[in-house]
Amino acid sequence: MQDNYVIMTDDNCDLPYEFYSHNHIAMIKMPYCIDDNVYYGGDMTLTEFYKLIREGKRSTTMALNAEEIKAVMEEHVKEGKDVLYLAFSSGLSATYESGVKAAEELSIKYPGRKIKTVDSLCASMGEGLFLFMANRKKQEGASFDELADWAVNNRLKVAHYVMADDLMHLHRGGRVSKASAIAGSMLGVKPIIHVNNEGKLIPIDKIRGKKQALKALVDKVEEAVGGTKPDYFMVSHSDCMDDAKYVAALMNERFGIEDYMIHFIGPVIGSHTGAGTVALFAMAEHR
Repeated sequence: MQDNYVIMTDDNCDLPYEFYSHNHIAMIKMPYCIDDNVYYGGDMTLTEFYKLIREGKRSTTMALNAEEIKAVMEEHVKEGKDVLYLAFSSGLSATYESGVKAAEELSIKYPGRKIKTVDSLCASMGEGLFLFMANRKKQEGASFDELADWAVNNRLKVAHYVMADDLMHLHRGGRVSKASAIAGSMLGVKPIIHVNNEGKLIPIDKIRGKKQALKALVDKVEEAVGGTKPDYFMVSHSDCMDDAKYVAALMNERFGIEDYMIHFIGPVIGSHTGAGTVALFAMAEHR
């Protein structure tokens, strides 16, 4: 394994924090705000966070600035390490642009080091899966340049499919009209959303009934993977573990994959999705 460089990311990957420390990945926490109080990952449990969301609390988010990112990068550069930052999608946040600025400034200060920011164009455990696969490549011996090239060439092969359950939360966030939210809730309609090649969240379908909508996530992944078969997948959820397990069981039944990860959608992404959301991620031929 290459140990002359560090992979860096942000906690919008929605992976367990132990994953970063166990794999020696530098991670920076993203902020969110409730009742004018700024929080970071770990400041409250995810169960507590979603309890507040279900009670109608509004959580807002903000991008990281270049100085915050630079501070984390520099810790490792000072130790003689190169840094490859796999950043949250530029289609959803200005964090990537801040990462580019931080890398440029540190490259001038430390001309002998390689410091690079790559736009993952991914979100939630889609970003997490992208990181997981990148870390696998690093453990297999990929150099800094080889991994940076791999990241750019494979980021659009991470399929993201999301079922949103709380239409009223989406309405409060300005994502659907009140009339659509009320009508959809009464009819049990669940929007299916994906992250497109620009790294933006785009509605692509409406399915009536939760079980059918969860099955649709697996159907969409099957279309995206084409003739390939993923050997690993991830499922994220906003405090609805049973629904996440149901999707995992469908994936196991459909593809025979027994190796996967389920974890919470973190507070930053959860601020926008609300409670009851389930998302499925797999490496595919296309998004």
